[in-house]
Amino acid sequence: MLKIGVIGYGYWGPNIVRNFNLVDGAKVAAVCDKNPNALARVRKNYPDIVTTSDSREIVTSPDIDIVTVITPVSTHYELAKAALLNDKHVFVEKPFTSTAAQAEELIDIAESKNLKIMVDHTFLFTSAVRKIKEIIEADVLGDLYYYDSTRVNLGLFQHDVNVIWDLSPHDFSIMDYLIKEKPVGVAASGRAHINSKEDIAYIMVYFPNSIIAHFNVNWLSPVKLRTTLIGGEKKMLVWNDLDSDEKIKVYDRGVDVTTKEGLYDLLVNYRSGDMWAPKVDQTEALRLETEYFLNCIKKDERPFNDGQAGLRVVRMLEACDESLRHDGKMVAI
Repeated sequence: MLKIGVIGYGYWGPNIVRNFNLVDGAKVAAVCDKNPNALARVRKNYPDIVTTSDSREIVTSPDIDIVTVITPVSTHYELAKAALLNDKHVFVEKPFTSTAAQAEELIDIAESKNLKIMVDHTFLFTSAVRKIKEIIEADVLGDLYYYDSTRVNLGLFQHDVNVIWDLSPHDFSIMDYLIKEKPVGVAASGRAHINSKEDIAYIMVYFPNSIIAHFNVNWLSPVKLRTTLIGGEKKMLVWNDLDSDEKIKVYDRGVDVTTKEGLYDLLVNYRSGDMWAPKVDQTEALRLETEYFLNCIKKDERPFNDGQAGLRVVRMLEACDESLRHDGKMVAI
């Protein structure tokens, strides 16, 4: 029986506790939070779980095998490091750490102790993302041309990070998972309207080949949008995460180009064929993610959303911050 200690029982913590408790061979043994009201909710819903306001009781307990860190990003490094040094596997909410240097140190500690790190990139376990991965790997879209993502809504404003650090980790981790090639540069533009943190931003991500990616993240949108467009040589895909019936649509639309002799004899034919919407299941992503992490520990396998995956996302986030400081200049990753 793997025993889990959860640090942080705010917005996401209750989902973590519920899903880990549903996995066979695992049990949430303790929950830590500084808010007494949060601990009162734990005791009401889970009378058998030990509660504490001191994270040291979680990370040093000999009865805990896994520590989950569901706290503000500024605290991830210290809590995860303490857990690893006390021989605990760690499950860390996105983004992994505040800096790439912190991420690299945690990865080194975990490897030296043969411990597992998993970053909570929950979207990678949604049926939609897994289906898109399957479609790309089956070469249905052909060579990829672009990746365009919109993640906007009104609020919730964060006080410790800007909109890029709040929303972009979702989309950066999805792009990192779907596209084999790794980006070489990032350019970001953003503005702060409500407080000192940017609340709207536009990000360009460049790849060594012809792929280009664009991200729109915004806390000031009057509507909530969660859409991704992926354009390929053969077909194009639209993912609308808010559509309950047809989340993914694949369009047989594009441009066929032929050339005759001479530079100015370019011939363009527009192709408009059928659209199909593959079926996706409704299994809760976090349930799949928690099961997967526990299986990785039991089988001593490296999770695909490990510390290295978290590090790649943090490097993109750091590059965005540097680009913001230099008025949108492209920053190499």
